Amino acid sequence: MSQTPLPRRPRPSRSPRAARALIPLIGMAALTACGGSAASAPKGDPVTVGLGAASGTKTVQAGDRIKVTAAGGVLTEVTVTDPQGRRLTGRLGHGGTVWISSAKAAPGTKYSVVARTKNAQGGTFDAKESLTTAKADKLNKLVLNPGSQGATVGIAQPIMITFDFPVTDRAAVEKRLKVTTSNNTTGSWGWVKDYTGKDRVDWRPEEYWKPGTKVALRAELNGVDSGGGRYFAKDYRLDFGIGSSQVVKVDLDAKRLSFVENGREATSIPVSAGKPDAEHATWTGTFPLMAKEGTINMNSETVGLGDAYNKMVRDSMKLTNSGTYAHAAPWNAGKVGRINASSGCIGMIDSDADWLYGKIQVGDPFEVTGSSVRGKADRTNGIGDWMVDWSRWRKNSALSSSS
Repeated sequence: MSQTPLPRRPRPSRSPRAARALIPLIGMAALTACGGSAASAPKGDPVTVGLGAASGTKTVQAGDRIKVTAAGGVLTEVTVTDPQGRRLTGRLGHGGTVWISSAKAAPGTKYSVVARTKNAQGGTFDAKESLTTAKADKLNKLVLNPGSQGATVGIAQPIMITFDFPVTDRAAVEKRLKVTTSNNTTGSWGWVKDYTGKDRVDWRPEEYWKPGTKVALRAELNGVDSGGGRYFAKDYRLDFGIGSSQVVKVDLDAKRLSFVENGREATSIPVSAGKPDAEHATWTGTFPLMAKEGTINMNSETVGLGDAYNKMVRDSMKLTNSGTYAHAAPWNAGKVGRINASSGCIGMIDSDADWLYGKIQVGDPFEVTGSSVRGKADRTNGIGDWMVDWSRWRKNSALSSSS
C-alpha cells in the first residue's frame, strides 16, 4: 500500500539585515530593561582609532611617546593607564584628531587605551585598545639604606639611594621619589657621589629626626629612564622608624666622649683620638654611625698607612669609608684621656667601649669637634649629609630651581 508523503513545513525566512543584527557590536549594542524600549543607535559610522608612536612608527618602543589618532571624526577624551592604574598624561591636538602622551612609555608595559570619539553627525563612541612595549635592553638598579624593612635607626640617618649606573636625568628620577612621615618632617633630596664614585641621592631632614617618627619611601621608578636609555624595571618601597635621641659628642682637645640621651648627658668617658699630624689626625664633623661591626680585623695597609698595625678589634663602630672607627683599644689603656695617640680612630678602654656599643644604634650622630690638622671629612667619606648647612643641602636637589 502506497503512502502519501506529509507536506513540509515552511521555514521562516530571515532578511540579511536581521541576520547581521545577531552579530554584537561592541560599544553600540544596548541592553533594555523589562518592558523598556531599546536606545537609539548612534548616528553615522564609528570613528576609526589608531595607535602608534609620536615619531610615526606603528610599534611603540620604551621611551617613545604614545600617539592616538582619529579618522572620520575627533577624539574627545583619551585615557591611557598602566597595569597599576597610573595614567599617562597627554594632550589633544590637530583639531582633536591626535592625542600625544606627555610622558614617555615604559619598557615591557601593557597600556590600556580608552578613546572617546565623535563623528561629523554627532554620534559618540568608545574605543578600547591596548599596546605592549618591548622590554628594555639596558637597566639600572639601586640599593636602599636603611637596608631592611621596619628598621629602627638613629636621629641622623638619612634615606640613601645608591645607583648601579650613572643617573643623567636626575630630575626625572627625583620626581618619582616620595617621602612621607608621621609628623610632616621638613626635608629635601640631595645628589652626591658615594665613596666609590657611584651616584647617590639622599633625603635628610632639616634638623635631626624627632624620636618616634615613622618614615615611608615610595620610589615609583618602574619604566623611568635614568638617562641614556637605561631604565628601571620595578618600583621600590621602604618603611622604617626613628629610635630614641642619642648623640655622641667627641671633644678631641678634652679627649672626652659624652653620650647624650634624650637631651641629657648619660655618661662621659676618656678617649684617645688620632695623633696630631696630617696623616693620623681624626676628622671632625658630624658622622651618622654607618654600621656596628663587632670584632673585626683592622689592617693599616688597607687604608694606606703601611704596616703600622694589624689587629683584631672589638666593639667596632664604623664612622667613615676611609677607616675611621670608634672601638675598644686596650693597648691605649694608659693613654685615654691623656694624649691622642691612635691612627685616626676613637679608642676607649674595654668596659667603656662595651657599654657604648650596647647602647648605640645605626644612624646615631657622632659630633666630633676640636683641633684637627685634617679638618672636616669629605662629604663622600661616609655619610656626609650633615657636613653642610640646610640652605646648601637643598641646592643639591635636581628640582631645587623649581621648588
